[in-house]
Amino acid sequence: MTASPTSWRTPAVILLCGCLIGAVGFGPRSALGLFLTPISSAHGWGRDVYGLALAIQMLLWGAGQPFAGAIADRFGAVQVLVGGALLYALGLVLMAYSTTPAMLHLTAGVLLGFGLAGSSFTVVLGAFGKLMPQRWRSLAFGAGTAAGSFGQFLFSPLAVGLIETLGWQKALFVFAAIVLFIIPLSLRLATPPAEARGGPELHQPVTHALAEALGHRSYLLLVLGYFTCGFQLFFITVHLPAYLVDRGLSAEVGAWTIAVIGLFNIVGSLGAGWLSDRMPKRYLLSIIYLARSLALLAFVSFPTSAGSSVLFGATIGLLWLSTIPPTNGLIAVMFGTRWLTMLAGLAFFSHQVGGFLGVWLGGVVFERTGSYDLIWWLTILFGVFSAIINLPIVEKPVLRMASEPA
Repeated sequence: MTASPTSWRTPAVILLCGCLIGAVGFGPRSALGLFLTPISSAHGWGRDVYGLALAIQMLLWGAGQPFAGAIADRFGAVQVLVGGALLYALGLVLMAYSTTPAMLHLTAGVLLGFGLAGSSFTVVLGAFGKLMPQRWRSLAFGAGTAAGSFGQFLFSPLAVGLIETLGWQKALFVFAAIVLFIIPLSLRLATPPAEARGGPELHQPVTHALAEALGHRSYLLLVLGYFTCGFQLFFITVHLPAYLVDRGLSAEVGAWTIAVIGLFNIVGSLGAGWLSDRMPKRYLLSIIYLARSLALLAFVSFPTSAGSSVLFGATIGLLWLSTIPPTNGLIAVMFGTRWLTMLAGLAFFSHQVGGFLGVWLGGVVFERTGSYDLIWWLTILFGVFSAIINLPIVEKPVLRMASEPA
């Protein structure tokens, strides 16, 4: 089912509202690394405490994503987005009152993790897959991903400004209030329950969809490669600002570097969505992973300065979330859109396991060695590995899809 062009929910309106949700949902999360130093200093914690909280968040975000996706596929996207936004906002508010590591792990870790699973762009992209005409789909995947990057660009300097003027606690309150705008925006992404949708995929049960995907070699390669994406992205998001401060740069340089990553990823994500219709998606993924490794190698090999940091942000930004359009596109090609949100969420779990390890190991390795060097080299090696394993992916529908009428 797609939106009627004569209704108030035209593809353009759906795209706009979904992109706003992506920006509002991803923006505050991407700025949480800027709270590491003030929160750790306020409570006398090492970086491993805050790093573990965000690592738990990554893991539970990923673990909850397949379930949120299955619920959205079965009952519609609105309920999932509303519930996720409420948990997200609650986690941000209670995070401000966390005075022990356990409280921080519960609020910034558990509540935010499950909240993000329900309100993230993965749910939005699943709704796009069901509501958009096929000619809009790759563009919508790229635009929805780019919107998350715009949120990253917007919220990073906003976080620094709010922390400096209001303090880190009130900054979290402001972020919580902004997150609640997801609720009215989600109404434009209402997808009908499964029973109301027609099509040959209607009667495929969830257990069959899972067994089909988990028994499919190309899907498993795609999922394994996605691990690297999470490891690289979330290590950089959480630890890069502190890394730059350690190199004698100001907190503003870290904030603007993260913001520049988000700004340039708008171009990268839209470009990846456009290229996904014009070249094999597996080759595009391999190029992205390899180019990331080269950018990371250059960054750690030369002296760190404000200029080199911003240049790195621009370069890695072009490759930041650009894996998402071809990844979601491959899943839709192989398995169709009936369980797209769930299967994309399952792949995203691998992404978040990588994110968990990147964030957690970053804190642990720094506390034990006083340096992030080991993690930087792991990000480079994982990128080369993922560039290789995406090449054998078979980019065609499964037998069930190929045998069904269009």
